[in-house]
Amino acid sequence: MLNHVKRSAAKPKTLGQYLASIRKDRRMTLRQVEEATAKEVSNAYLSQIENDNVQQPSPNVLHALAQVYAIDYEQLMEMAGHILPSKSRSSEQRHGRVATFAEHNLTPEEEVTLMDYLEFIRRKKRPDDQT
Repeated sequence: MLNHVKRSAAKPKTLGQYLASIRKDRRMTLRQVEEATAKEVSNAYLSQIENDNVQQPSPNVLHALAQVYAIDYEQLMEMAGHILPSKSRSSEQRHGRVATFAEHNLTPEEEVTLMDYLEFIRRKKRPDDQT
């Protein structure tokens, strides 16, 4: 289990992985996102993005997702390669909100490890929550 966390921390998070983690964090299904975007982003297309089959969705799609998820549009544009990363952006904005551990100056690898662990804990709790 710890080996899995270490392996995933070493590789950078893709746009698709990031969007999938945000959607799961918001507890939304692919169809719910489609409805929330007024069908601007179909569930099938979002699935392709999340599975990294589409790596550079249009700015319109990214804008719709940023609005639904309440996350930073500029960050999505950077991750998709539409714009270059801004050096002036604060490292405190992560995952669409102020990072819980921002004062600890986490490396990107540490942040991915924490997110993976959080997902593990949530998955572990879900079956118990439904009983």
